[in-house]
Amino acid sequence: MTRSEKIATLAADPAFATLGRSLSVYYGDPAHEDRMAALYARFVKPDDLVFDIGAHVGDRIGAFRRLGARVVALEPQPLCFHALRTLYGDDADIVLVDAACGAHEGAISLRVNSANPTVTTASQDFVAAADGAQGWEGQTWDATLDVRMTTLDALIVAHGAPAFAKIDVEGFEADVLAGLSHPLPGLSFEFTTIQRDVAYRCLDRLAALGNYRFDLSLGESHALQGKWVSRDDMAAQIAGLPHEANSGDVYCVL
Repeated sequence: MTRSEKIATLAADPAFATLGRSLSVYYGDPAHEDRMAALYARFVKPDDLVFDIGAHVGDRIGAFRRLGARVVALEPQPLCFHALRTLYGDDADIVLVDAACGAHEGAISLRVNSANPTVTTASQDFVAAADGAQGWEGQTWDATLDVRMTTLDALIVAHGAPAFAKIDVEGFEADVLAGLSHPLPGLSFEFTTIQRDVAYRCLDRLAALGNYRFDLSLGESHALQGKWVSRDDMAAQIAGLPHEANSGDVYCVL
């Protein structure tokens, strides 16, 4: 089956109804996929190893593979993980890991948003920050799920050091970076305007690991601002964003 046929099969299955929006948004726009691949091509070369931390339904996996990279992808939600196996389980250059990522190995409880799995999180602070926030109306975390947790350091021992790591874990990004002991050549982490403090903690951790420079991509634009800046300048950029900016990704290079 082609990837399009696999997506159609998932979308038609009532068991995956809550992933319908994600499959449509992340796979329904060829221009979106082209912008992603063009951006990641700045950091990823053929045969590079890439970590996708918080893979959700795997659109970034697709972009990395288009660039010829090998991928280790983590996703702790059973429904999303099943979708990843359906879409990518037959690719020998993709390793799918059914786990969350954090500061230490063990177990952790996810706060599950059944209606919108893309914002399921391991961060209670994220749930609290979203409560009553403009733009987050109607979001409900209605269940919990205990899952296995690993670390970036453990993944590096098991699979090797990646050339790039994408981290998108709904407010748990600083915890993921706390599990990294050595700098990576490149990475990105998501931030939200309801939790700017998490972004500042990520910047602090990376500054402690190495001489990083930073650039910003807002929303799903997959377009950098165009200037690599210091930790303090990036923190100031994030602080100056309007609440309505909602989210974005900080790209980081040594």
